[in-house]
Amino acid sequence: MTSSNTPYKVCAFYQFVALPDYRELREPLRACCAGLGLKGSVLLAQEGINGTVAGAPEAIDAFAHELERGDMFGGRLDNLELKFSAAEAMPFGRLKVRLKKEIVTLGDAAADPTRQVGTYVDPHEWNALIAAPDTLVLDTRNAFEVAMGTFEGAVDPGITSFGQFKDFAAERLDPARHRRIAMFCTGGIRCEKASAHLLARGFGEVYHLKGGILRYLEDVPEAESRWRGECFVFDERVALGHGLRERNKDVTRDE
Repeated sequence: MTSSNTPYKVCAFYQFVALPDYRELREPLRACCAGLGLKGSVLLAQEGINGTVAGAPEAIDAFAHELERGDMFGGRLDNLELKFSAAEAMPFGRLKVRLKKEIVTLGDAAADPTRQVGTYVDPHEWNALIAAPDTLVLDTRNAFEVAMGTFEGAVDPGITSFGQFKDFAAERLDPARHRRIAMFCTGGIRCEKASAHLLARGFGEVYHLKGGILRYLEDVPEAESRWRGECFVFDERVALGHGLRERNKDVTRDE
């Protein structure tokens, strides 16, 4: 959600897609962002792209157009997950475009979202899924994020980094007992890897919230929401509430 009265527009985006030329893409992408006056962080890897940037609304719109339809990626970002929100002040101090081994680090070669992922669930269908008594609702985020807010009845894996999720799954989850799993994360990207990991381990029904918590908070009316608390975001806004409104400016991060 953005407002014409809000000076900055924030764009969070990702897509798992083969980018064998990701190293060569770094400088053109950095130059594009800098030329538009954007700040934030973008990760490039052979498995895809992941980032959050902020700038003037018209600059963000131009950037999103370049990603999806410009020459830089040549149409490869045809399934880009994009989410927009607003900020009263620039939420990033500088621009960073980095090369990584993974755009979200799990450390499991079998977890390949370009081959298989869980079933996407629209935010408007999420409440019914997690209310079902035979559904294990799983928060895939780090413990300090969970402490700020989560869905009713969700399991907190108690991890301090996403790379620990596979250890949690090995110790606490069983395909024979946990026949239906509904997982969620901030914007959806961690669930792509987590669901791929569980499917590779033999879990049958694995669902994840399309667009993550941010899309849910944007699309589902507060009166119907099963979300409790605030959603931590990795920028100077710290946390967002329903309607993606900025909340709780005084929270101190524990990363």
